[in-house]
Amino acid sequence: MTRPLRADSERTMRAILDAANEVLSTNPSATLQQIADAAGVARTTVHRRFASREALIDALAQDMLEQTEAVLDDARTDTAPPLVALHELSAGYIRVKSRWRLSEARPSDSHECIIERIKAKNRALFQRLADSGTIAPDADLDWAIQVYFALLHEAIERRADTGNDPDTLAALVTSTLVGGLRGL
Repeated sequence: MTRPLRADSERTMRAILDAANEVLSTNPSATLQQIADAAGVARTTVHRRFASREALIDALAQDMLEQTEAVLDDARTDTAPPLVALHELSAGYIRVKSRWRLSEARPSDSHECIIERIKAKNRALFQRLADSGTIAPDADLDWAIQVYFALLHEAIERRADTGNDPDTLAALVTSTLVGGLRGL
């Protein structure tokens, strides 16, 4: 079991990951020194935490997945009324994913466990939506989830273009999804 980081170490790690996300999105060949500069830390601090650039990118992907799982947990997808949970989940996803810029940070085989938990939690929410009649009880849940993430992608793009707040966009995603899947 990994020990939790001290508060100052956690702030440093957050600064490095945020800087890496920003710097690498605009300059994919940026060096660890450039990332350290953007994070306001010494290059040795970055090297102490990450043995290589690939390790940093892997940690960034892990961080993104952890943020995704935290959004699912915060939305109380297993206990809140299904429509409320869907709205909260949508707003959370839009908030978190709007900050992600680095497309190079892709989950690897080492992330399979958290990916499976995220998929299971999303599927469980969509099953609750079907069971409650919020969407058609016989809806193809795999299709519904794919459509949901496509709508989220569009909402995130719209937020980048318009600056709309996540709750407004979440309402749009939720009403579009539920309206389209209710009468199947």
